[in-house]
Amino acid sequence: MGKNTMRFLCASLSLAMVSWLAEGTLSKTDAKKGATKKLEEKKLHSDKNVQDRGLVVVDPKAKDIILEHKSYCSKKMKERHFSGDVLGYITPWNNHGYDIAKIFGNKFTLISPVWLQVKRRGKERFQFTGLHDADQGWMKDVRKTSKNIKIVPRILFDGWTYQDFESVFGSEDEIEELSKNMVLLAKNENFDGFVVEVWSQLGNQKQTELIHLLTHLSEALHEAQLKFILVIPPAVAAGTNQPGMFTKREFDQLASAVDSFSLMTYDYSAPHRPGPNSPLPWVRACVEVLDPDSKWRNKILLGLNFYGMDYSALGTSGEPILGSRYIETLKEQKPKIVWDEQIAEHYFEYKKNKGGKHAVFYPTLKSIQLRLELAEELGTGISIWELGQGLDYFYDLL
Repeated sequence: MGKNTMRFLCASLSLAMVSWLAEGTLSKTDAKKGATKKLEEKKLHSDKNVQDRGLVVVDPKAKDIILEHKSYCSKKMKERHFSGDVLGYITPWNNHGYDIAKIFGNKFTLISPVWLQVKRRGKERFQFTGLHDADQGWMKDVRKTSKNIKIVPRILFDGWTYQDFESVFGSEDEIEELSKNMVLLAKNENFDGFVVEVWSQLGNQKQTELIHLLTHLSEALHEAQLKFILVIPPAVAAGTNQPGMFTKREFDQLASAVDSFSLMTYDYSAPHRPGPNSPLPWVRACVEVLDPDSKWRNKILLGLNFYGMDYSALGTSGEPILGSRYIETLKEQKPKIVWDEQIAEHYFEYKKNKGGKHAVFYPTLKSIQLRLELAEELGTGISIWELGQGLDYFYDLL
């Protein structure tokens, strides 16, 4: 994909944002809610999946989402519809994700609990924290559900100073010690490897040295038959036509060493620039910029957000909205849900008491289905942030 294409992409998306902000006004009918009527939620599971129930549509009704969101297809919960790798993140602060991994284990190839941090305590001294969250009983249950699933906790380089990185980069002994400690940790705790999140910490500095460290870590883990997945920021910076912090150059250098790249194709918008979470043309561009020749596409895990954002229309505030709160908001506001064809996302508007106008962008069955189809077309896998934040019937699509 050339610079002209990227320029066109960003101009188109900017127009979409401007038109949303310009049109982002509530009509009188939106503001007037009818008599408060309790909207039902199905408690029982279904014999049919969401496609067969006619729920994957561009014009969903709030009442149907409320009614159906907990009702996944119990007959086909072990069947996979998506052919690539599927990584699901789980956070300790959203316990429902632990249940999702057990119920739908067969639909995932990789599960990454967000448990661990590595701290540097001095020369060749590393400490791993977060092990109090590691749940061996749960890991056993997940592996019972799916024999092929790999449990690869995420690890953060926590509290590292620039000097810490410099010291490690400048010493093969330090790199060796860190690699050895990570392998020992995985073996002692029955992990199948790690998802490493470190790239964004150094901005665009020391990339050659960081690539050397990551290659060494990867080699040590592979020697012990362990997986190495690297979290990477979007290849096209959100809201611009500029390359992101991780480009084709870095991708080419690491592609043969890394098992998978967890690509963060979400968080496109921000409170000062409200709009979609993950516009479809941008998601495509982020993959095509990294690997235009489709050489390593199966190693890219295209990021899907299972959370949304609730923005003030004035661009003064924005906060994440999870599935439970989304359903509550639908019940309270009974909004009209709008489909934006260009970005392939739904949103709705509502008015907060004395809080002004708001817009909520949250994934739907249709928006997720189109991203799964894009991943199939591009030949990538997917990574989901994160399993406790979505609606249960989303997993019928995987």
